[in-house]
Amino acid sequence: MSREDEIIKERLKKIEELRKEKIDPFPTKFDKQNNALEIFEKYKKLKEEEKGKEKIILAGRLLTKRDLGKINFAHIQDETGKIQIVVSEDYSGKDIVNFFNKKLDTGDIVGVEGIPYKTKRGEISILAKKLILLTKSILPLPEKFHGLQDVEARYRQRYLDLITNPEVKNLFKKRCEFIKNIREFLDKNGFLEVETPVLELKTGGAEARPFITHHNTLDVDMYLRISLELYLKRLIIGGYEKVYELAKVFRNEGMSSEHLQEFTLLEFYWTWHDYNDLMDFTEKMIKEIIKKTFNTLKIKYKTHELDFSKSFQKYDYCELIKKKTGIDLLKEDTKEKLVNAIKSKKLEKDIDLNLGLGRIVDQLYKRHVRESLIQPCFIINHPVSVSPLAKRKKDNLFLTERLSLLVAGAEIVNGFSELNDPIDQEERFKEQQKMRDAGDEEAQMMDEDFITALKIGMPPTAGFGLGIDRFFTILTNSESIREIVFFPMMKEE
Repeated sequence: MSREDEIIKERLKKIEELRKEKIDPFPTKFDKQNNALEIFEKYKKLKEEEKGKEKIILAGRLLTKRDLGKINFAHIQDETGKIQIVVSEDYSGKDIVNFFNKKLDTGDIVGVEGIPYKTKRGEISILAKKLILLTKSILPLPEKFHGLQDVEARYRQRYLDLITNPEVKNLFKKRCEFIKNIREFLDKNGFLEVETPVLELKTGGAEARPFITHHNTLDVDMYLRISLELYLKRLIIGGYEKVYELAKVFRNEGMSSEHLQEFTLLEFYWTWHDYNDLMDFTEKMIKEIIKKTFNTLKIKYKTHELDFSKSFQKYDYCELIKKKTGIDLLKEDTKEKLVNAIKSKKLEKDIDLNLGLGRIVDQLYKRHVRESLIQPCFIINHPVSVSPLAKRKKDNLFLTERLSLLVAGAEIVNGFSELNDPIDQEERFKEQQKMRDAGDEEAQMMDEDFITALKIGMPPTAGFGLGIDRFFTILTNSESIREIVFFPMMKEE
């Protein structure tokens, strides 16, 4: 029998003994009135070996336990931190000491009633007058001094990660604060938060492979949404002028340190404005949210310091590709011309030349341009071939009024002056559908209902999408996007 099996057997035996003694090892309720952080702040001025007078009622998980006979020490942890409890025969009584020694184990959740006390070593503690078992832990915690270190185990058993690694818990609190600040910014600027369908008959709004499911009652295949865009635009057509949604979307694509198949996306749509207004608003929003969340506009990421305090630089998409590869997209404007140019410059490595024009352009950009742009910057003037939902530029119909915000070589925001010409949109959908029919599973579908909605009329609108997980990964200097998601997708053991 392994040591863990022995521990489990011992703890199950204790549960039986507790029940025989009419002690419920899993009671329903406890009237917790204090927390660890509050106690530290309130009683930090106590002198060594001084006792406070106020009664404390606290609950948390037993992390450490030292049985030393007449005086015993333990640490319990609640959401705010951990604090020492002292159980002694002189103050607590023999029954409490006996209960502590024989019935409690690390991992148990306990309630404590007592008074504040500073030990002779200067540690704020609670002198326990009562100990109440609230939940008996059957499985042992990871080794107490090292926490849970194995990366895969941390992702699979995030609950243990949160118990044993306080910095992880704080990271997720910061993520919640970050999202709250986003909502507050949009709310105070007059945007209405809405909800749109997760299951769709036609999926669109991005170029990605969807997850497919089946609706049994209707007997039709459906898709988990890959974007929030097309339904939010329907709401703009219906008469709302400022809407946003912050929700999960799903893309059935590769796993990496930057990609999740289920991730959190923010999209908003803003009538009567264009992509120039959107750039100004985006920069203001990003700076305010970062400052409010992290109390600085200079963020350490790997070997870089990302400076969000300066005005974001603007770069032209085609000019960047020309500078990095020598290929002029304004001249190499058909698939045949572009493929020949790529081959002549021996750039075909890692580029699938069998795909459509837009996909080849996008690969060229990702392989040779994107990763070199570290400081926050806007990329503008993308070709129509990579922007099927963006309005064309008036002075060059080959290009669109689109922006991408890049940070540390990653696309954080994608936005544009929304295409509201139903004739042009229908033609672009047809091109996407041809690509899809030819085997490109990431190409967008023809959405006849959305075209019908556009024919009713959509006002001039600017739209924006921000990948919450990827951006927060960068802002917290995390090794992987999986670090900042509570329960990332894992292959079954």
